Amino acid sequence: MNFLLFAAGLVGLVLGANLLVRGASKLALSFGISPLVVGLTIVAFGTSAPEVAVSVGAVLDGKTDLAVGNVVGSNIFNVLFILGISALITPLVVNMQLIRQEVPIMLGVSLLLVALGLDGRISFTDAALLFVLIVVYTVFLVVQSRRETQAGKDALSDEVEPVVEGAWDSKLPAQLVLIAAGLAALVVGSDWLVTAAVAFAKQLGVSDLVIGLTIVAAGTSMPEVATSITAAIKGERDIAVGNVVGSNTFNILGCLGLSGLVSGSTGLVLAPSLLAFDMWVMVAVALACLPVFLTGREIARWEGGVFLGYYVAYVAYLILAAQQHDALPYFSNVMLSFVVPLTLVTLVASVLRPRAKAP
Repeated sequence: MNFLLFAAGLVGLVLGANLLVRGASKLALSFGISPLVVGLTIVAFGTSAPEVAVSVGAVLDGKTDLAVGNVVGSNIFNVLFILGISALITPLVVNMQLIRQEVPIMLGVSLLLVALGLDGRISFTDAALLFVLIVVYTVFLVVQSRRETQAGKDALSDEVEPVVEGAWDSKLPAQLVLIAAGLAALVVGSDWLVTAAVAFAKQLGVSDLVIGLTIVAAGTSMPEVATSITAAIKGERDIAVGNVVGSNTFNILGCLGLSGLVSGSTGLVLAPSLLAFDMWVMVAVALACLPVFLTGREIARWEGGVFLGYYVAYVAYLILAAQQHDALPYFSNVMLSFVVPLTLVTLVASVLRPRAKAP
């Protein structure tokens, strides 16, 4: 029964996000807002709507571990799993703007979250700062978009369907219905997903935090999964990478910012294990994007395989740690003594090799 409730909640989140993005996009275009701006804001942030719905819903239910775990787990999942799978389908070309601007911003907000959480919680003031930053970031993107080349504008405009005169969704009432239905589906879906996730945690004997970092994080990232894999198959490889990087930035600033504001004066209490391990994994994953992206400005298939392998290892560690399994020390030693150093050496060699060939 809990599995069916979880599946129904996941369907509600994906459907709600699609309806909300479609209705809001059409409404914005009807009011004369350019497709470029819609693509940079509504469409980009719409894929993170499930994370917002689940985290806010979890906070209202008093499940702050689930709320924060969902965001941290989603950011880890987005890079390691989604980019890993997408790169295995086809090597992903990385736009230079992502390397110079978006990845450093993603890394910066990840480090900011760790700094704000060192006292064991995200306070109301911290949440307000995060929310102000997402507003500033959005305005910055809109202003920057006006200076983009026509090719860049065309590429982003392709993400948004134009309003067709006479179509059923070209009318204001239909657009408002789409938005209302999307919001309703997000609210109901998030409630079902959180309820099922908490039941899973009790049945499996693991904490809300672990469930949030794994099952819920993967579930709320389904829109990003669909967007990036579809873009990779279609050859729109910039979108596949940009969708993940932009979503991660929004998850921290927008999702945790809004969740912290909803929590009131108590703020979001952070579990010690989250501060000691998972948030640093999130930072390490963001940092790993730079050398990977710099190797020929693409994510090669073998690098995608490494990302995917590390995600499997991360989930395995969480499961072993939650059960205090006897194999945990052996697993940790193998990862720290062999796998991680070997990966670092390989990445450094990959970065230096193109430079060695340069005249």
